[in-house]
Amino acid sequence: MKIKKKLWELKQLAGQPDILEMYLYGNVESDGYDYWSDEKVSSETSANHFRDELAKYPDIKQIKVFINSYGGDVFEGTAIYSQLKRHAAEVIVQIDGFACSIASLIAMAGDQVIMPANTMMMIHNAWMGIFGNAKELRKAADDLDAIMEGNMEAYLLKADGKITKDKLMELLDGETWLTAKQCLEYGFADQVLTKETDMTEAQALLQKVNLSLEAKVSYNKAIAAQLRDMTETKEAIDDPKVIEAIEDIEAIKEDPKENNLKKLFLSLSKIK
Repeated sequence: MKIKKKLWELKQLAGQPDILEMYLYGNVESDGYDYWSDEKVSSETSANHFRDELAKYPDIKQIKVFINSYGGDVFEGTAIYSQLKRHAAEVIVQIDGFACSIASLIAMAGDQVIMPANTMMMIHNAWMGIFGNAKELRKAADDLDAIMEGNMEAYLLKADGKITKDKLMELLDGETWLTAKQCLEYGFADQVLTKETDMTEAQALLQKVNLSLEAKVSYNKAIAAQLRDMTETKEAIDDPKVIEAIEDIEAIKEDPKENNLKKLFLSLSKIK
């Protein structure tokens, strides 16, 4: 049996046997099969692997989940969310960078969701690749609608009345990037930390997501909102690197070309 490269880990804290830490850094993937080698491929970000690992710690009282992921398989992510929700332990989620797509749904399992001020979520409707006859294609569309009904309930449950279903559908339809401040407003987060996390790998992560230009511009507008929040303090106003990044974003809104996007990422990478 082959095992895909490790992208997460579960570990008990030394001296704190009641606390389990889970790091989800990377794509959520299902188990598969390598037809070239005739071997099963076990994914360490699959729901099966998570279930088996979690079973090794039956007396855990608290699970800390640290997320920096651009998403992955909706079925695997939904199953991981369900496992966390029904677990007896308190679940504390911290976003260490991005919680995109199905990773944002996994975050909704947190009894507490904590986000440093410069971290983000991205939410959108589920999609799949499909081929077949007309009947099969119609069924696929119906299946996606059913999946999204379940996923929306997860967001609404966490939000606890802070967002309407209509507004949530609008955000999902728009493939929306959400700042930590917006997540707090909509109820997807419970606490925003003033201390920021290192976001210098943002460009590499976005390249992996393979976003369209339109989605990149949407992301940049969300980053702009973060930077404007930063300028509320005297220190941020006096920081020429922050001012330069804001000016780059304003330029993109007027002329959203690839060269401007590259310039923006270069500016963002300078902000520490």
